[in-house]
Amino acid sequence: MPEPRKFLLDDSEMPTHWYNIVADLPTPPPPPLHPGTHQPVGPDDLAPLFPPELIAQEVTTERWVEIPEAVREVYAQYRPSPLIRARNLEQKLGTPARIYYKYEGVSPAGSHKVNTSVPQAYYNKINGITRLTTETGAGQWGTALSYACALFDMQCEVWQVGASFDTKPQRRTLIETFGGTVHRSPSRMTESGKAFPEDHPGSLGIAISEAVELAAQDPEAKYALGSVLNHVLLHQTVTGEETLKQLAKAGESGADVVIGCAGGGSNFAGIAFPFLREKLAGNQNPRIIAVEPSSCPTLTRGEYRYDFGDTAGLTPLMKMYTLGHDFVPSTIHAGGLRYHGMAPLVSHTVHEGLIEATALHQTECFEAAVEFARTEGIVPAPESSHALAQARREALEAKETGEEKVIVVLLSGHGLLELGAYDSFLTGRLEDDPLSEDDLQAALAGVPQVN
Repeated sequence: MPEPRKFLLDDSEMPTHWYNIVADLPTPPPPPLHPGTHQPVGPDDLAPLFPPELIAQEVTTERWVEIPEAVREVYAQYRPSPLIRARNLEQKLGTPARIYYKYEGVSPAGSHKVNTSVPQAYYNKINGITRLTTETGAGQWGTALSYACALFDMQCEVWQVGASFDTKPQRRTLIETFGGTVHRSPSRMTESGKAFPEDHPGSLGIAISEAVELAAQDPEAKYALGSVLNHVLLHQTVTGEETLKQLAKAGESGADVVIGCAGGGSNFAGIAFPFLREKLAGNQNPRIIAVEPSSCPTLTRGEYRYDFGDTAGLTPLMKMYTLGHDFVPSTIHAGGLRYHGMAPLVSHTVHEGLIEATALHQTECFEAAVEFARTEGIVPAPESSHALAQARREALEAKETGEEKVIVVLLSGHGLLELGAYDSFLTGRLEDDPLSEDDLQAALAGVPQVN
C-alpha cells in the first residue's frame, strides 16, 4: 500500500465551536477607539454596520463560541477540509522535513473566506437585513460573500479594488454568477470614491470606505468585512482546530513550524491561533510565521499604533501594525494581501513576540507556486504562494541541518483565475516592487496621533 497522503476527519469531527484566542492571551489586546473622542467604542457605535451577534463576538472574552446549526449545515458541504502531506514536493526538495498543507480550496467559492461569509450572512438575515455591502481585493472575499448571500436570499454589493477589477475580469464574473453586483473602486457612487480620480488603481482601504459609506445610509443594509476584525478571525479558527486533529491522525505529536500568508490577517489567524493556544499551554512549541509581500510589509516595516481601517476615516481607530491609511500599495498580483493594516489580534500577538513575521518578493513566491503546481498538482492563488515560499525556505533549511521538522501550511484559494499573473511570471515580465523608505514615511505621516 502507498504511504498515506490525505488525512481526513469524519463529518462528526467537524468543529462545533469557534475558538477565541483573547481568552488565552497573556495580556489583553488594546480596544478600538472612537475617532472623535478616542474612547473605547461601544456596541452602539458598531450597530449601524453589524448585527448584535457579530458585535458580541467582536468583544467577547469567552474561549469558545458555538457555531449555529444553520452555519454548520453549510460548512458540511465542504468541511472538514483535507490535510495533505506534500510528499512529491518533499522529494523534489530532498528535505527530511514533513510538509503538510491544509487545503481550503475545496470550499464552494474556492477559499477559506466562506468560513466567515456564511455566518456573517446568517446573522444579518435573522436580523431582517436584506442587503450586504463589502470590499474585495483579488475577489475571493467578494465571491464568498456573494455565495453566502445567495444561500440566504440577500443582495450582495461589492466594491472591487480598481487594479484587480481591471486585471481579473473572471473574478468579477464569478461574483456575478453567484448573484453579487460589482463596482470598480474608487467609484462615482460615494463621496469616498469621488475623492480619487476614476482611473486610480484603488486600495482595500478605499473600497472599505465606499462599502461602509453606503451601508451606513441604508437601514436595510449592513456591512460585511472579509478580514481584520475579531469576529472574522474567530470564524476562521475552524481550519486550525481541524488541523490539530488531522496531525494526530497522521501520527504527529504537533507542528514545528506553522505558516500562513497575511494581508488583513484572517487566513493566517485561522491556522495560527489554535496552534498558539497549544503553545501557550505548553503542549507544543511551534514557530508560527506570518508571511506578507515586500511591497506591502505591514508587520515587518509598519508601525504599531492606532489607525483607521479605511482610507476615508469612517471606521473606528484600531491598534495595529499599519503603513498608514493613506497608503496605496503597488499593483502586485496578490491582491488579497494589499492592505495597509493588519488585524489587531494578529498585530498584538506579533508585538508580544508570540508570532513571527517575514516579507517576501513576489517572484520568489511565484517560483514556489510553480514548483508546488508541478509536484502537487494544485495551482495556488498568489496570496497562498507567499506561505509556500516560506515553507520552501524552511524545508531547504531542514535539508542543510538534517532536521526532520513538521511544517504546516494553510493553502487557500486556487490560481485558475490568476493565470494572467502566472503568464507574467513564466514569460519573465513579473517584477518585484519593494516599498521604498520614502514612500513608507510619506504614508505614515497621515496616521492619527493618539495619546
